[in-house]
Amino acid sequence: MEYQLKKLGADDLDLMDSLLDCFGEAFEEPDTYGKFRPDADYMRELLGSNMFISIVAHINSKVIGGLAAYELKKFEQKRSEIYIYDLAVATKYRRKGIATALIRDLKSIAKARGAWVVFVQADYVDHPAINLYTKLGFKEEVLHFDIPLETDQSNA
Repeated sequence: MEYQLKKLGADDLDLMDSLLDCFGEAFEEPDTYGKFRPDADYMRELLGSNMFISIVAHINSKVIGGLAAYELKKFEQKRSEIYIYDLAVATKYRRKGIATALIRDLKSIAKARGAWVVFVQADYVDHPAINLYTKLGFKEEVLHFDIPLETDQSNA
């Protein structure tokens, strides 16, 4: 199986749409990744920005996996961190080294940008992701909190 990796740019809207389809299928959340997709101008701006990184694995322009990551510029030192927001490989193509290749490609981009680390979160029940990330890095036990934007009336 021969696949190619491609870092997406502002003109790769079709590949980004295919990656969103891949995420929706892999995470079993088609509405999250398909129902309210941004328009082409928004997506061009995102894909062309320095803060967003998207890499796809494809065979003849058919996306079989990919990742979306953000560069977080630090304030305490002149450096950045790269946060993998989503990473998925289509079921048929899993366990073939594609996710590892995507992360390896992201690490090269991170080094070129002067980043000092790539990090990712995984759910406790996502054993394949935990196994992959354990193979590639170090595990830290952290808590993750979502803070809603609604006004909290209980403290008023």
